[in-house]
Amino acid sequence: NIMLIIPAIDLKDGHCVRLKQGDMEASTVFSEDPGAMAKHWLDQGCERLHLVDLNGAFAGKPVNEAAIKSIVSAIGGQIPIQLGGGIRDLDTIERYLDDGIDYVILGTAAVKNPGFLHEACYAFPGQVIVGLDAKDGKVAVDGWSKLTGHDVIDLAKKYEDCGVSSIVYTDIGRDGMMTGVNIEATVALAKALMIPVIASGGVTNLDDVRKLCDVESEGIIGTITGRAIYEGSLDFAAAQALANELSLNAS
Repeated sequence: NIMLIIPAIDLKDGHCVRLKQGDMEASTVFSEDPGAMAKHWLDQGCERLHLVDLNGAFAGKPVNEAAIKSIVSAIGGQIPIQLGGGIRDLDTIERYLDDGIDYVILGTAAVKNPGFLHEACYAFPGQVIVGLDAKDGKVAVDGWSKLTGHDVIDLAKKYEDCGVSSIVYTDIGRDGMMTGVNIEATVALAKALMIPVIASGGVTNLDDVRKLCDVESEGIIGTITGRAIYEGSLDFAAAQALANELSLNAS
């Protein structure tokens, strides 16, 4: 298996943006053409793409569907696309899968409504991912504004039992702050689960990629990166090439 370096495209008002620690006001527009941005990452060797409907995450319903469709029409069918943000019901999941999205990522909705998660996993087997945002081992919900008392590993095990296909794990103390991945916390989660974990938040350079590749065998299949590849501290093509090389050597 090859460690996937997964570019994030965060969508706000139809544009590609980057937030600082989840703050909608502190956003920078990177591109006004989401389809072209997706094609750019595909051309750079990307094997999976991560989309976030930021307005949707705050509104609790899809807001950037037009931009999402433009991305699917640019690269759909060539690599898997995963999407999160504002997915709160089965109709929305069905609509996105019909649009050509491969995996939906459930966040806050799943934490608050386990019944919904069960239904989603039953209706769309293999296509439901849960995003877990954590700080100091506790789960955060509602666009990171609230910390809950839930232990990350306990909750992730419940999701695994539901039939979730993988977990996207974000250490929110580090996301967008360019401080490196929380390897220990990510490994501890991956070791406790049978399903794979996708790391998120904090990948800033090739050294972080090396560290993640070292622990890939624990069940970490990829890492999502956003700000670093847009601001240039991480060369995406070099990162995926390094991951490919390390994975081949490991096998």
